[in-house]
Amino acid sequence: MTDEPRRENAGPKDGAALSRRDIVAALASIPVLGAFFASFLAKKARDDDRRQTILSGLGVSEEAPALPPRSVPKDRADKIRLGIIGFGGQGESLVRAAGFAHPAWPEKEKEKEKPRRFAPDTRLHDFLTQEDLNVELAGVCDVFDVRAERGLAASRNDARPGGGAGLKGARRFRHYHEMLDSPDIDAVIIATPDHWHARMTIDAVQAGKHVYCEKCMTRTEEETLRVAETVRGSSVVFQLGHQNRQLESHRKAREIVQKNVLGKITLVETTTNRNDPAGAWVYEIPPEASPTTIDWDQFQGPAPSRVPFSKERFFRWRCWFDYGNGLSGDLLSHEYDAVNQILDLGIPRSALASGGVYFFKDGRDVPDVFQVVYEYPERELTLVYSATLANDRARGKVLMGHDASMEVGSGLRVVVGTGSTRYKDWLKEEIVDTEHPLLNYRPGYKGVDAITSATEEYFASRGLLFTYQSGRRVSTLHLHVKEWLDCIRNGGQPSCGIERGFEEAITCHMATQSYRLGRKVEWDPVRRKIV
Repeated sequence: MTDEPRRENAGPKDGAALSRRDIVAALASIPVLGAFFASFLAKKARDDDRRQTILSGLGVSEEAPALPPRSVPKDRADKIRLGIIGFGGQGESLVRAAGFAHPAWPEKEKEKEKPRRFAPDTRLHDFLTQEDLNVELAGVCDVFDVRAERGLAASRNDARPGGGAGLKGARRFRHYHEMLDSPDIDAVIIATPDHWHARMTIDAVQAGKHVYCEKCMTRTEEETLRVAETVRGSSVVFQLGHQNRQLESHRKAREIVQKNVLGKITLVETTTNRNDPAGAWVYEIPPEASPTTIDWDQFQGPAPSRVPFSKERFFRWRCWFDYGNGLSGDLLSHEYDAVNQILDLGIPRSALASGGVYFFKDGRDVPDVFQVVYEYPERELTLVYSATLANDRARGKVLMGHDASMEVGSGLRVVVGTGSTRYKDWLKEEIVDTEHPLLNYRPGYKGVDAITSATEEYFASRGLLFTYQSGRRVSTLHLHVKEWLDCIRNGGQPSCGIERGFEEAITCHMATQSYRLGRKVEWDPVRRKIV
């Protein structure tokens, strides 16, 4: 921004700032503007009265939900030595959330912070001003040499929160077992393809390492039972990677539900709409990828099928059931966990799924169009998930009650229904109407946030990139990793521990099994089995 030439007589004498009274008096001296401003003030006063009537009547606070406590100051807390297993896109993001960025990343982000038509991308500023978590990136394990080298470079980069000149840097481990055997590792982040999650988590817990595991927690129902049993019988801190648990909007949505603002909720709709190659997991393949730089046998590991070396399967693994669960494990898992956080639904009684490979004819076997209906008869509620990877019409997430509906994403919006019983009198008195929000909560709203791709726009709308605390934008990944580390140091359970992870995994596997079997499936809580 350049300085403008100083204009004479541009303000009050002696440099005094214009007061609100000065502005009102000046506008009032102009008949038309004075009448307009008086009308504006009167309307604002009515709107303020209306807002207070609504909030007091609902018992809902205007304030943001209480913030979690900050970490123990680093001079009083032991440094935690982290190992990262899997340094792909999500692994790199998680390590950055812990305070370590690849040296090329800040330079790339500086370009995005330059003035532009819309709001600048502030991720570099967010990163450099995030809390120093007092951790050391001590180990990196990846079967692709290029990614492993990126992880090592990130561990030595002193452009980080709190600085870090003279960082020791991480050691590369060729196999994750070597990392788990190391006395120099206290906790591990598992960001591999899903087919490795269960085995690595179980081995890490048995080695006494704390675990942050990416979603979906497991690839199969049987793995879910084994992981849950192992973690429950240990003293390690386990966190599943649903960073949406850190959203202000979700905590506010939970408060609204508990205040019965929506009335009896009988239907919840969640959706995924994406329409670009990355959104359908068709990621770019690096030119360095080859059987020489990728340990293909180690990558396949516990996958049910053994196939010859395939770059497509390595970089686009989400497209095959051998390595994951497609839409159910990758995106339904986030949607379900968000609803579970707000409503405490638990595992559904039944699931019925349908869909198919209707657009991306690239050899994948997971559907690109996918619909699931979950029934909760004890709650008298149905949860519907509807997804397509070939259309980007945003549909969002809606909780539908007898009295009002609530749209939830990075913010939330509540609208009264015409047939509402609770708001019948307010509708008659025109305190509320069905066209405008009863409540509209936008945490830290300052304008349009810069989003650089369609996939990023989808994640941002779900609150999977950032939230706001005291008006400041903060990475939800950073907050989720921080919560895990705080529990390691101070005790307690993180927001997405093994019980929530168990519910997430079983719910997702019910959808996958229903789709693959072509029939409705049910959860038997006594036998603890999908039937």
